Amino acid sequence: MDSRKLLAKAAANWPAKVCSIALALLLFVFHRLSDLQTRFIAVPLQVERSGNLIPSSSYTRMVQVTLRGDNSIFSILEDDIEAYIDFSQYTAQGFYRAPVQINKTGTALRVDPLEISVDPMEISLELDHKISKLVPLRPAIRDAPQEGYELVSYSMTPTQVQIDGPSNVMQTISELSTDFIELDGRNADFTVVVNILNRDPLVVIRGNGTTEFRGIIREKIISLTFERIPIVITGLAPHLDATLNIRNGSMEIEGSQLEIHDYTPPAESLQVNLSHIGEPGIYTLPVTVGDVSGFTLIKHSPETVQVRVDNAALIDEDGEGSPL
Repeated sequence: MDSRKLLAKAAANWPAKVCSIALALLLFVFHRLSDLQTRFIAVPLQVERSGNLIPSSSYTRMVQVTLRGDNSIFSILEDDIEAYIDFSQYTAQGFYRAPVQINKTGTALRVDPLEISVDPMEISLELDHKISKLVPLRPAIRDAPQEGYELVSYSMTPTQVQIDGPSNVMQTISELSTDFIELDGRNADFTVVVNILNRDPLVVIRGNGTTEFRGIIREKIISLTFERIPIVITGLAPHLDATLNIRNGSMEIEGSQLEIHDYTPPAESLQVNLSHIGEPGIYTLPVTVGDVSGFTLIKHSPETVQVRVDNAALIDEDGEGSPL
């Protein structure tokens, strides 16, 4: 059979033959598609920029990547799929939009076939100038020490940190707070390393992000006033009588809260000493305070009293008195 007959035979009924080939190709493609596997992974989104421009508006930090291929897609390490947006061509602050791009590395380069799609496909954000500044740290103290104790002072190392961020955000930050520092039940000095809280992901804290807090705990010192304390006369000569123009006084003492509430002033807490008085008369004498059992005397009242001194009366056999 010569070539002309072969061509004529091949060309005969060609529409049916073309349809058969096309159908076979479609069946092959559908078969391959039915064999493809799907895998979803979350990938960090990197921002490529130039100069001192940095993101100044919130944006998604993770994107969802869909991998389609045969079973070998499950051998791909997540770190070998990189997602990024490229803003490096912009040099002025403002709002911009860019597509999310994918870069394959490592194990992802050895997988074929491999289809990759990403959600979201585009990202919009604002770029602003990056600035740095020092801000003080404020301790976040919670609860109270053991009853009868108090936090009298504290120190932090460091007391301030340097932060970096976009200009419009940095203008709103005047200080940073620490994580909670618990005082509950403490009755002695303590030192803790506590995290510095960063509530804005657009701001970066330089250093290790911690500070050392040292608290000084002491017994709580309070003052308490005792009223209507009898003023006692001491040292009066036997042949004299004395009368006070004020019979009761008060005193304020300071001491440990744990001890002072159980304290009762002794009988001779307030005294007037007449040991140097030898004859009747009217005297203005100081009121002194006796032993206050280790507490600190803040003040007492009155500081002086008027004392009338008379000769004592003798008691005769009938029970009647007469002056000496």
